[in-house]
Amino acid sequence: MSDRYAVFGNPIAHSKSPRIHAEFARQTGQDLVYEAILAPLDGFAAALAAFRAGGGRGANVTVPFKEQAHALATRRTPRAEAAGAVNTLSFEDDAILGDNTDGAGLVRDLTRNLGLSLAGKRILLMGAGGAARGVLLPLLEQGPAALCIANRTPDKAVALAAHFRTAGPVEGGGYEALAGRRFELVVNATAASLAGELPPLPAELFAPGALAYDMMYGRDTPFLAYARERGARTADGLGMLVEQAAEAFCLWRGVRPETGPVIAQLRGE
Repeated sequence: MSDRYAVFGNPIAHSKSPRIHAEFARQTGQDLVYEAILAPLDGFAAALAAFRAGGGRGANVTVPFKEQAHALATRRTPRAEAAGAVNTLSFEDDAILGDNTDGAGLVRDLTRNLGLSLAGKRILLMGAGGAARGVLLPLLEQGPAALCIANRTPDKAVALAAHFRTAGPVEGGGYEALAGRRFELVVNATAASLAGELPPLPAELFAPGALAYDMMYGRDTPFLAYARERGARTADGLGMLVEQAAEAFCLWRGVRPETGPVIAQLRGE
């Protein structure tokens, strides 16, 4: 009988994870099935318990259940603790290991697929919510010269920076504080792209050769268009999606799949 894995979310029908993991399994010769499960907004813990009781070996977790997954995990990786959220669960006898692969996925996409060394770079991270928090520690571990968090509510950015101050050179504030500053990497971790909006960015934000990265994928966002008009190269979050899935797959199965062909396949569609 094939090992069972799943992704839990609400909504979940749009998820590309089943296709990604099916391709990883085919590529690596792993005998597993991976499904998408719509959990009730008030019933995630029960849905997860039922899946585990039915033989589930591990699960991915997406919005809005990442914080609940963090609470349900009986032990957590350091990056999951730092993120305050869990997107990958492994069931081990009586234990549940919680991990967060989002930041590792972003870093692998930036460094391996897009060829950007983060050491010594000036990085701007837009947003101070869960998406930003989930990638902060892995970004700081790359040794940037500075990492600035900008948010419409400056106090949230300041608080988030204070939480990570021992991990590297990080600061937080509002968008108005960005005037006159330039960055080699600008990452959009806000929900603005969902609404077709653009945070209030200064025109001279992008250093020569800068990369603008939007965690949103599958659409040309106002942020990416704004960056292109100002000479920056751009990338969406599709590579991050596939890379974080590969990180979870490796945690579960002990083998790392090749992500390039999967990214190209999804990009071609």
